[in-house]
Amino acid sequence: MPATGPDDPQHQLLNTEPTGAAAATAAHQAPAEPVATSSGPSEDDILAVLRGVIDPELGSNIVELGMAKGAKIDDDGQVTVKIALTTSGCPLRAQIQKDTKARIGSLAGVTGVSIDWTELTAEEKSATMAVARKNATDRATDTAVPATAKVLAIASGKGGVGKSSVTANLAAALADTGLNVGVIDADIWGFSIPRMLGLEGRLEASNDGERPIITPHSMPIGAGRLDVVSMGFLVEDEGSALLWRGLMLNRAVQHFLEDVQWADDLDYVVIDMPPGTGDVAMGLARMIPRAELIIVTTPATGAQKVAARAVSMARKSYLRVAGVIENMSVFVAPDGSEHALFGSGGGLALAEEAGVPLIGQIPIEPSVSAGGDLGRPVALDDGPAAEAFAAIARRLVEEIAPPVEMAGCTARMFDLAEQALAEFDAANDA
Repeated sequence: MPATGPDDPQHQLLNTEPTGAAAATAAHQAPAEPVATSSGPSEDDILAVLRGVIDPELGSNIVELGMAKGAKIDDDGQVTVKIALTTSGCPLRAQIQKDTKARIGSLAGVTGVSIDWTELTAEEKSATMAVARKNATDRATDTAVPATAKVLAIASGKGGVGKSSVTANLAAALADTGLNVGVIDADIWGFSIPRMLGLEGRLEASNDGERPIITPHSMPIGAGRLDVVSMGFLVEDEGSALLWRGLMLNRAVQHFLEDVQWADDLDYVVIDMPPGTGDVAMGLARMIPRAELIIVTTPATGAQKVAARAVSMARKSYLRVAGVIENMSVFVAPDGSEHALFGSGGGLALAEEAGVPLIGQIPIEPSVSAGGDLGRPVALDDGPAAEAFAAIARRLVEEIAPPVEMAGCTARMFDLAEQALAEFDAANDA
């Protein structure tokens, strides 16, 4: 990488240190190690995973907002959690319910989840809104990813399973349905997303006086849009080697989360993770605990066994594993016959072992590789692979990780009423 000066945006990007509130926020969000018990998770375990449940209207997790009022765990693994809403008729109740059940249900030993709904008192609402306002004020030291965007981290136990190809094509398939999708190429050593999406050129960064603000590359796809950041937009060429180790890798990912001008209308953020279970994966759990992992594996039993480590890492970091995608499942010959070149059953075996759905299977098709080399995702063409990616995108949107449907919630109305009363009192006192 060429030397850069202090006024160069790339230099500013790579040398911004997390300080003050940013460091405190990262430390505050660091998940505790799970406490093993003979009968299942503890109440602390339950509250830890609930930090990944975000109230979309207020933009903070329900534990920090004081909405999670405790949990009871029966001997048979049935969990009952008490959640207080700003109002019992909040339109976002269904979203909170789905996220709560999915995250608690991912803990080992949990056999069922039920929610005891209640409503915050007037005093509790005031305290909750105060926390939400403070977090909004401090948002510059938090991630810039919109609270309403679903974050999907595409991970694998090892390299060579086509994880980056799945990321690029899945993002394209989601955008092709009319959604706006952010793409973070967090595979810092092995960045390949720019080539696969046909994007090039340096990222532009401006300085607001304290830290650089990076503008992602944007490209329209169908009725949707992709906004993309990658280390590939910062080095001279794709062949440049990055001799970085853990802490510097984490800082690069932190910049992509905190210092990018992500649009407020993003429906999803898809992250191409480095292979394995190293520093970046653990750092992501601290920086954005609401992320959900999708594990990519191949049909081979060996790959499935290695991928199980990624599942274990996610569980220990209190991240939800949304499901498994099996890549290179079968080769479909021109005559329609199918040939299992790399074995069979690995994806299903991993999904069953992890207790998560097998979201889909991507067949082996020469156009997948060719499309990646030409910067034309195969998901936008025709054929078995394109159909598989389209089906996976539909299942994510409709069933496994649907985008947040924002509706006017009375929490915002309550806040506005408080402000109006305060202004009225101030005017009368004047």
